[in-house]
Formats: sequence, C-alpha cells, structure tokens
Amino acid sequence: MSVPQTRTSARYSRRALASVATAALIAGGAVGSGYLPAATPAFAQALPQTPIAAPEHPPGSFANIVDKVKPGVVSVKVKLDDAVSSDDEEGPGNQQGQNLQNVPPQLREFFKRFGQNGQNGGPPGMQPQRQGPRGAVGSGFIISADGYVVTNNHVVDHAKTVQVTLDDGRTLDAKVIGKDSKTDIALLKIKDSGSYPYVQFGKAAPRVGDWVVAIGNPFGLGGTVTAGIVSARGRDIGAGPYDDFLQIDAPINKGNSGGPTFNVNGEVVGVNTAIASPSGGSVGLAFAIPSETVQAVVDQLKTDGKVARGYLGVQVQPVTQDIAEGLGMAKPKGALIDHAEDGTPAAKAGLKSGDVIESVNGNPINDAKELSRKIAGLKPGAKVEIAYLRGGNSDNATITLGALPTDGSKVASLDTGMSGGQPRLGLGLAPASEVGLSDSGVAVVQVDPDGPAAAKGIEQGDVILDVAGKSVTRPSDVAEQIRTAEASGRKAVLMRVKSSKGVTRFVAISLTKNDG
Repeated sequence: MSVPQTRTSARYSRRALASVATAALIAGGAVGSGYLPAATPAFAQALPQTPIAAPEHPPGSFANIVDKVKPGVVSVKVKLDDAVSSDDEEGPGNQQGQNLQNVPPQLREFFKRFGQNGQNGGPPGMQPQRQGPRGAVGSGFIISADGYVVTNNHVVDHAKTVQVTLDDGRTLDAKVIGKDSKTDIALLKIKDSGSYPYVQFGKAAPRVGDWVVAIGNPFGLGGTVTAGIVSARGRDIGAGPYDDFLQIDAPINKGNSGGPTFNVNGEVVGVNTAIASPSGGSVGLAFAIPSETVQAVVDQLKTDGKVARGYLGVQVQPVTQDIAEGLGMAKPKGALIDHAEDGTPAAKAGLKSGDVIESVNGNPINDAKELSRKIAGLKPGAKVEIAYLRGGNSDNATITLGALPTDGSKVASLDTGMSGGQPRLGLGLAPASEVGLSDSGVAVVQVDPDGPAAAKGIEQGDVILDVAGKSVTRPSDVAEQIRTAEASGRKAVLMRVKSSKGVTRFVAISLTKNDG
C-alpha cells in the first residue's frame, strides 16, 4: 500500500531495509518479517587474515569481486526486550507499519510527512500493538581483523543481545560499542577473540555512473548480492540533520540495512540504510551513507563510544533567489544566519543575523544544509575560519567551536526559504509595543489572504523586526525601507520576521511592480 508523499508516490523507508520476526520498526531496531535461516555451509576453507582487495578493473562479471569481499560481510541478529511490536502479517493492501514511540525524534517528523494516513501518527497499515520480546535482523560488515563490525543504528537500537553470522556459517555474540542516531551508524565488536576477514573503506568517493555491488541479508537470506550504479549523490531525504546520501539503483530490500555497498575495487563506498518504495519492496532506488561519513563516525565510536560534534550556535536558512536579490548577491549561495544564540561561539565572534556564511576553512558553502554537515564533521575545540558577507562586504572570523548540546539543539536550524511575491504587502501593521506583542518591531495585525505577504507565510501576530537590514518600529519605517530598496534598484527586499511562536526567519518580498 502506497504511503502519500509530497509530489511523488515514492516512500523513503529505513523500516523497509531490515527484516524482523514480527514487525517493522524504524530506528527502534525492528524490521520486516520472514527470517529464513540459511543452510549450514562447510568449514573447509580457511578465512583470509589480510585486508580483502579485488582486481583494480572490473571483469566480465562481478564474481571475482564478490569472492574477495563476501567473507567480510555478516548478518546481524538482535533480540529486543520490552518493546512494542506490530502484527507481522503482510499481504495485498496490508503495509507493514510501526509505532513511533521508539523512533528517534529526527525520524518522527519524517514518518508524519510521508505517512499522513497512518494511525497514531504512523504510516498506513499500522497493526494493533502487542508487548513482548522480539527479534530483528539486518546486515553489517567487519572492518578490522579483531572483529569490529559496522551496521545501522536502527538495526541494533534497543538491543538486549546481538549476534553476527559470518559467511562461513558461524554465529558469534557481539556487543554494541556505540551508536549514532543522527547518521544511523552503529559499531559492534565480536566478543570471541580471533582474527576475522575484513573489508576496507574506499579511498575516493564514487562518481555518478560508477558500478557498485551490494551484499546483505534481505528477508533473512544472508549473502545475497545485487549490483547497479551510483545514480546520484548528495541526496537529502529528510531523515536526519546531516543527510548526504548516495543514491544507488542496486536492488535493496528488508534486511539489507547496515550492509555494505562496494566499488569495483572491492572497497566500501556506502552503508545501505533506506529505500524509496511505494510498497515496501525494492523498486531499484536505494540510499547509502557515504563511507567518508561512516569512517568519521566509526572512529569516534571506537574511541569514545559516542560522537561529539562541533557547535557554531547559529540558526540558518537557505539563500533563495529572492533573498539573494534582497541582499544584492549575484546568485543564491551560502547560509543565511537567521539568529546567533547568545553566548555561543558564533555570537562571541561577532556573527549576527543577516550575515551570509560563504565558506568554512576555505571550502565554499553552497547551502544551509552543507554548513550543518561541515560544522558537525569537526570536533569541539577545533578552530575554523569563517568567511561571511555582511551588507555587501566580505569579512572573516576565526572561531573555536563548542560542543553540540545534548538537549536536542542543532548546529543549524533550517527554515525553508520562500520565493515570488509582490511589493504590495497586503498587511495591516501597527507598532508592536502598542498592541502588546513585543517591545520592538512592527506587528502584523491584519493579513489579506490573497496578498503577497500571505503567500510568503506571514500571519497575523507576526512581528517584523527589520527591513533591508534596518530595524523598524513603526509601519512608516517599513514603507520607507521598501521605497529605499526600490530606489537603489533592488529586485527584492529582505524582512526579518518573528512568528507568534517566537521563531524568526527572513522573508524576501519581490519589488517587481504589480499591474493594476
């Protein structure tokens, strides 16, 4: 059964990637149904004790690559205690659902957006809940001879016990070393001492069009191999604050969660974590966490058992075409600071609302999401060089990053930019101090529902704080700044607006004249 989605019928689902004995539950660890134990293989051949490598150039088939890397891929089985599960029956018109109780916060909104018809905030087809122990299965891969294993966080989240099954048929106990819900990565360690076959991460990011091979445990069928190409890079599917997925067209199904995607050199270039599907099964569109992200997270999990991320302390939003015109920029790029939190590294360095961050350590920032990933990829205490634009002039600041707060705060809170609009605002305005909404600014007391400001999302009770970078306290101030922007040849004027809920954002109003 299809799950509604904005503009497309596809559904991105981490739930559809791991197969569980009873039900699917994203990020809580439970995953699909129908685990089928494989026949016990022979133990005749000794396992290699050196890093696995494949031929530099692909042969006529992928068989040689698979022979080399397959011993380093494992199936992951998890027992979960005191968790909620749903009915495991699945048939025509019955989509496996999940309860959002155990889903990480950053994924709850994801399911609400793509599961509008579901019960209790979940997707369609949610079945009655029941209490009791349950199991989950997924995939993983060994990254060192001493038995460290990478998988998805949502495979082992809430795990009571974890076991991994090697390619030679051995099933061994493992422990969770650390997890990171924001990137959906977990690190395990096989408890038995020994030397294990392992695979290596890629030395370079794959290009769009490169061949890739995925190996995993779909529907409990361990050691399953599929192949395809990298069909896109840098995908943001709204699953977390640092989305930067590889899009691959190798068939991925329930149970592939946490499994590796290899390049033709037998190196891991991604960790399979989500699929787009109207039915829950593969339609040949999957998403993998890039290996460079995985390595950075795994290194911290191995050392500290958790991930510490850099913190700048700004709320940012995208620079749209209208906003760029309002700021006098040639083209939309960078991250617009909506608010710098008091006492944070950004505020101490003098960054403020209206600044546009253009680069970090000399690396260009194309959008607000990229700024979040760049800062989060650095450790607390790191010094960064921030280049920013203020009032049409470029400037720089050296900032020592703080630690990302653990109370749910983010490096960058993203607001969706708006576009279009006309200079006639369609607003009734009054000094905010006179209507009791604020000590400063201009209050919106009336909104024409057919006016351009309403189309921008401005609502009654909002407060306009500044226009074109100038603070406003009376309606005449707003009109004056708009006239000044028109006279200077600006195509749009930028207003900073505070909502009735206390959230501030920038709104660009086009200065194109309206006919009539």
